[in-house]
Amino acid sequence: MTDTQPMLIDERSLKDKIYTIRGQQVMLDSDLAEIYGYTTTRFNEQVNRNLKKFESDFMFELSRDEMAGLSISQNAISIQTKGIKGGRSKPIKAFTEQGIYMLEVLK
Repeated sequence: MTDTQPMLIDERSLKDKIYTIRGQQVMLDSDLAEIYGYTTTRFNEQVNRNLKKFESDFMFELSRDEMAGLSISQNAISIQTKGIKGGRSKPIKAFTEQGIYMLEVLK
């Protein structure tokens, strides 16, 4: 069950949603929520109910410094538009490729 319709995404849009953090290519919870058709809150509720399935190399929470670094990255405009810079009270979750595959199990 989704909150909204899943997003159709092209290759360029997808590439804009991939960040390199801690030397790993990751996607952020807000972007994945949008792709899967959830609100970020609902998406993270699902993840939190299944935390045991996400090993530390599948998902991690960003530190304040990492979140601040995102706001000055090449994708700053899209991040600010989504309210990630400022406005978020909970840490951003970053999902590695393996973590994204694990999300399929939750669907």
